Amino acid sequence: MKVTFVSNYINHHQIPFCEAMCAVTGGQFIFVQTQRMEQERVQMGWQQVQPDYVRCFYEEPEQCRALIMDSDVVIFGGCDDESYIAPRLEAGKIVIRYMERLYKTGQWKAVSPRGLRKKYHDHTRYRKGPVYLLCAGAYVASDFHIVRAYPGKMYCWGYFPASKEYDVECLLDGKGYVGAEGQKVPYLLWAGRFIDWKHPELAVETARYLKEKGVAFHMDMIGGGPLEEQVRNLLHDYDLEKQVHLLGYKTPDQVRASMEQADIYLLTSDRQEGWGAVANEAMNSGCVLVADHMVGAAPYLIRHGQNGFVYKSGCARMLLATVEKLVEDKRLCRSLGRVAYETIRTTWNAENGAKRLYALLQDLCKEWSEAVGAEEVAHQRIEKADGAEENAGCGRKQAEGFYPCMPAPVISERRMFAYLTKDQ
Repeated sequence: MKVTFVSNYINHHQIPFCEAMCAVTGGQFIFVQTQRMEQERVQMGWQQVQPDYVRCFYEEPEQCRALIMDSDVVIFGGCDDESYIAPRLEAGKIVIRYMERLYKTGQWKAVSPRGLRKKYHDHTRYRKGPVYLLCAGAYVASDFHIVRAYPGKMYCWGYFPASKEYDVECLLDGKGYVGAEGQKVPYLLWAGRFIDWKHPELAVETARYLKEKGVAFHMDMIGGGPLEEQVRNLLHDYDLEKQVHLLGYKTPDQVRASMEQADIYLLTSDRQEGWGAVANEAMNSGCVLVADHMVGAAPYLIRHGQNGFVYKSGCARMLLATVEKLVEDKRLCRSLGRVAYETIRTTWNAENGAKRLYALLQDLCKEWSEAVGAEEVAHQRIEKADGAEENAGCGRKQAEGFYPCMPAPVISERRMFAYLTKDQ
């Protein structure tokens, strides 16, 4: 089976999955890159690489168009220009869309007539065709359910940055920050761009709270951006410059090295974080992830109280109390860090994702080749999905968790936090 993946550009978050797809397809995998990497990403330490399986549309347009049309399956994601995929859609060939959520700033935007026309043109009109959706985040299915697209054809998905194998007990033994006096204290880590919707100020407020409680700790913040000066001023005003260090931008390898040492990773982004690949990396590094529940990756990766914690979006008090609990209970922190590592090692990694996706693609190709017609397949899937999607998955025990390529349950935003924490 020949599989082509069309996206904006290859990066270190996609390479492990692409290499795993090369392996499961026996080399019948191509990544078509539609643009060059933005300079901002290069400055953040992202490397511009071009493995053998990458083809650049801007260098070989005709060859890439042929690949897109002739492949058995095309995965299309990370690119807003529909012209790359439009001919294949019109030809009725299998397309797998790979998308983050539609309404990152609010589902109320679904009332826009102009927006609905665009969603119908790009998505809803193909609800009966061989077009499927990989939901890169737990809120994607809910967004697309609003516009009545992909009924019975949405699957759990995400991002699969490089995962590492560790001796987990040795990894956990090495956790903590050794201060100037040689004493090891709990180590908290935050990494990302210093921009409004990533809320670096919440990391600072967490540090302020711990200091006021008289708790020993150290925090590093990696990255930079427009809010960096504001963060520096807060650290100065709160007299936190000894406890909290701003490290600037670091390479991905340097960030992972810090994660391997950190006990707790803070993911304070709000709903605009479609996935958040640092969540995978932090959990793989044995960190206890404490995340805003509206981060796209959080519901899929975190089993609340078992391998990490979610806090209700906008509820800083819950964030502070959760971190205090972890800092004061080293045994709990170690236990959750161990399960977090196993979650990535066994389930949310590139190899498992590629294996499950390839099996799904084989099933979909067989389904459409054996069907009497597209209408028959579409009718069966829509009939099964309609009327049931809104509550899908809500009866499943949260402890079982999510895994790549399972049917994506449609869980509304207003119910998600209660769903994630109902067993606690």
